[in-house]
Amino acid sequence: MEFEAQVIAAYGRHVRVRDDKGRIVQARPFGRRLQVVCGDRVRCNEDATHSEVHVTEILPRRTLLARATLRGDAEPVVANLSLLVAVMAPVPMPDLFIIDRYLCAASSAGIRALVLVNKSDLTPDADFSALTQSFEKAGYPVLLCSADNGQGLDSLNEILRNETSMFVGQSGVGKSSLIGRLIPGIDLATGELDRDAEGRHTTTSSSLHDLPSGGHVIDSPGVRDFAPAIDSLETRSLGFPEVDQLSIGCRFADCQHMHEPGCAVRAAAEGGQMDERRYESYRRLRRLHADLKAAQGPGRKRD
Repeated sequence: MEFEAQVIAAYGRHVRVRDDKGRIVQARPFGRRLQVVCGDRVRCNEDATHSEVHVTEILPRRTLLARATLRGDAEPVVANLSLLVAVMAPVPMPDLFIIDRYLCAASSAGIRALVLVNKSDLTPDADFSALTQSFEKAGYPVLLCSADNGQGLDSLNEILRNETSMFVGQSGVGKSSLIGRLIPGIDLATGELDRDAEGRHTTTSSSLHDLPSGGHVIDSPGVRDFAPAIDSLETRSLGFPEVDQLSIGCRFADCQHMHEPGCAVRAAAEGGQMDERRYESYRRLRRLHADLKAAQGPGRKRD
């Protein structure tokens, strides 16, 4: 029997799917080349004789968020997102460069993004304003909230209404705790911070949950690093919106905004029109992009 379904959880070579009648079953992709991720719409075949369900086809994706492997290949992360929520917090110490890379991946994939500051009750708003100013200046909305005291949760719930969103960020920033407040009664693993202020990896797979107000939210494992899939990045700006805008003024059309003469992006960073930290983040991603391109090797066939 064939049926269509939505992938609501993915872990290794196994997935959990929900059909259009609400039935949830375990399944596995048929063939090793089928890379199924959470959020996918798929076609399944149910073998009643052996009580197995196989995913036989991935239906066309509206969007795809992907990351780069060490060999420079693209590895799909989640499909059909409309909104990426990049979560940071005062503890653990935020790695803004990871946030930048998620935002670039979202921008290049045609996915809108929100920067969400959780645990805002642990520090005065002024302490985080300097950290979030670079994101606001680049055009990203920023929301302060707290899963502990409920600050900002009404606004967050309204933003997520009727969206398919995904919470991403470092381990320990409280992604699962936030989702637990948005969906009362949901059973999600949450963990304390260990002694070096690095969050433990309490989420081991991506899973999709229905919001009471409408829409879906996907919880994801915490990360210590993230590299966007390089072949999907916009080649001139790498997904930095301010670089895209400023690059119009560069002398050379193929300017990479590193050392080239007449670079409007570098001039803006040196003159204070572009945030200095964001420009350094761009330079780091540009170098990583070059390294991963080299790792792909010349003439290697792409899937």
